[in-house]
Amino acid sequence: MLKVGDKLPAGTLSEFIEVEGNGCSLGPNNFDLAKAIAGKTLAIFAVPGAYTPTCSAQHVPGYVARATELKAAGVDEIWCVAVNDAFVMGAWGREQKTTDKVRMMADGSADFTKAVGLTLDLTTRGLGIRSQRYSMLVVDGVVKTLNIEGPGKFEVSDADTLLAQARQVA
Repeated sequence: MLKVGDKLPAGTLSEFIEVEGNGCSLGPNNFDLAKAIAGKTLAIFAVPGAYTPTCSAQHVPGYVARATELKAAGVDEIWCVAVNDAFVMGAWGREQKTTDKVRMMADGSADFTKAVGLTLDLTTRGLGIRSQRYSMLVVDGVVKTLNIEGPGKFEVSDADTLLAQARQVA
């Protein structure tokens, strides 16, 4: 399992792009993690799934609300990662009003989630393999803080916790 001091694994995440430009085409685009994180400070949080109750009512809205403060604390980008496809993440992002605040990154086959060792098996609920709920601060690919929630909890991966940590790391 991923821990503080580890480098994020190589891999790819996808994002649905609404407006063509900056080298990205309209629709799903794949991003090589090593290139996307190089030289940046990222606030990354993961959720079990798009449109799920806690994720939609608290987790994503908290990061949208604190986006300006996180960026003022030295965070270059905020990423929400979920084991969903890029189309679902794009639609959910539109609904959550994440544009220019939080990048909605799809881990459709759970490859990234498996690589960091933070899977959550929800097959008995009909949801398959998902991601545990967590947040982390990543600087130039290295994990500086990692907040993993206990089963069914939402206590340490919220935006306020990661904002306080970002202010300490800055």
